[in-house]
Amino acid sequence: MSEPNDALRDALAAELERTHRLSTEEAAERAARMEERVRPRFATWVRRELTIQRRKEKVAVAAEAHGAAAVAATGEEFVRLSLELRLQHALMALSVILLVVTGLPLKFHESGWAKPIIGLFGGPDFSPIVHRIAATGLIIAGMWHLVFIVATREGRRTFLQLIPMPQDARDAWQQIKYYLGRTGDRPKYDRFSYVEKFDYWAVYWGMVIMIGSGTMLWFTEFFLRHVPKWVTDIAKEAHSDEALLATLAIVIWHFYNVHLNPHKFPMNRTFITGKISEREMIEEHPLEYERIMEERRRKTADDGGES
Repeated sequence: MSEPNDALRDALAAELERTHRLSTEEAAERAARMEERVRPRFATWVRRELTIQRRKEKVAVAAEAHGAAAVAATGEEFVRLSLELRLQHALMALSVILLVVTGLPLKFHESGWAKPIIGLFGGPDFSPIVHRIAATGLIIAGMWHLVFIVATREGRRTFLQLIPMPQDARDAWQQIKYYLGRTGDRPKYDRFSYVEKFDYWAVYWGMVIMIGSGTMLWFTEFFLRHVPKWVTDIAKEAHSDEALLATLAIVIWHFYNVHLNPHKFPMNRTFITGKISEREMIEEHPLEYERIMEERRRKTADDGGES
């Protein structure tokens, strides 16, 4: 009886060793795959931290050179959007959301998913009314902003800062090289990056198309007295296609930047609070941050000179 037991014991030992060897190899392979995934993310994080630290040190050295206190991470918040701009954004956002959820179901009214949404807004008779109410809100938001940039100092200054410049093209190219690993330095943005400028002008280009074509569709009978029918047909196609393009831009581009970006998830609260943290300022708008620190230094020096 001892020989079978010995043979069985040896077989079990061999099987256990083989299983352990396989599990060890699998664990090593899994660890290698995990390292391959984590290493680029860790390297990106390290580069971001080093960039922030270098920029803080640069500002601190400049401050010390002029006799001011060194700038450290104080947890300070900087005003990014005034209350008026936030209210304009809120009105536009609410209007656009209503336009999307009432407009796209009308565009795709034959699809199964569209019918319940149309019913939610009162059916085919009342849903267009909600759509036009939202369109009125968008028109008000657009006119409000036009008055803001013409009649207020803040509006004029903000508008001038949003005008695309040659530096934006250079920043975009620098950003592409950074993403491709061709350089370790990200572009240094001022108050608005080329991404934010694109967002701004895309909205107003879309508003011109949507409000212009939508007005023709709203008052079709009036316009048909003055223009050929093919003009209103073009307006209908432009309104429909631009609406789809705007929806995709909002969902894919803007929604990602505000909500799904890993650095902002679950949301960038600036559109609510109007403020941005010092860390975000150093990382995302270093030129503006350095300018603010320089202005404070000058003010401190002037106050010291007067005293």
